[in-house]
Amino acid sequence: MNAQGNESFINRGNFGHKIYPAGPYYDEVWDYNSQVSSHWDSLRHFPYLKERVFYNGVTDQDVLGDKNTTVNGIHVWSERGIVGRGVLVDFHGWRLKQLEGRNPEERLKKFDAFKGETSGISLEDVRAVLKWQGTRVRFGDVLIVRSGWTAAFNNKTREEILALQRSGTLSAAGLEQSLPMMKWIWENFAAVAGDMPGVEANPARANFTMHEVLLAGWGCPMGELFDLEALAAEAKRQKRWSFFLTSEVINLPGALASPINALAIF
Repeated sequence: MNAQGNESFINRGNFGHKIYPAGPYYDEVWDYNSQVSSHWDSLRHFPYLKERVFYNGVTDQDVLGDKNTTVNGIHVWSERGIVGRGVLVDFHGWRLKQLEGRNPEERLKKFDAFKGETSGISLEDVRAVLKWQGTRVRFGDVLIVRSGWTAAFNNKTREEILALQRSGTLSAAGLEQSLPMMKWIWENFAAVAGDMPGVEANPARANFTMHEVLLAGWGCPMGELFDLEALAAEAKRQKRWSFFLTSEVINLPGALASPINALAIF
């Protein structure tokens, strides 16, 4: 939860953790924005932007108005958790392997985790990674994409992160917004997640965002800022990129997001 320290890339506040004595024992206080660490977005996080309507017709008034409801809150998912067959698409590992070849594509050379406008991950890329891994997708899987964003973030200096904050933009690599990509997700997956800030490339490269379609349209959970480095290493060691995934979200009525509390079991 505190992986980004005091230099959170999305610049919405930093994780705070204070321990203090309370008589003979200790207490603690957490202070953080749920968007700055590994999390699932709830269905009240993002609407169709033009219409301002969330999943199942929920409105701004339902979320933050006088009604003060908990509708579409993430607490509903805590009743059963997000559980199923996870599939890791290790785009970062595949890309680095391609760069070892004699004639890697120029596009792969120029891929930059912090430049979403030029670094989208296409459906063709995803299928190439799955073929390279020997991974078969099954209906109802949880798609988890390792773009390399976390690895890139961890290699940046504090000054570089602060410069990105000051730029005022949230440019980041991710899945391309395209109709073939959306159709493929619709036909195969129960949830979509990745190691990047928004799962999808930002800024959007189409006239819609995945957040609008997945969250507001389909009711499909989206997971962001997953730290997939240890998972990728274990998948590579076992030569298997599918696993049993269990994620128990926080039981906070009306919450917009939740830490993932996830386990990948091989």
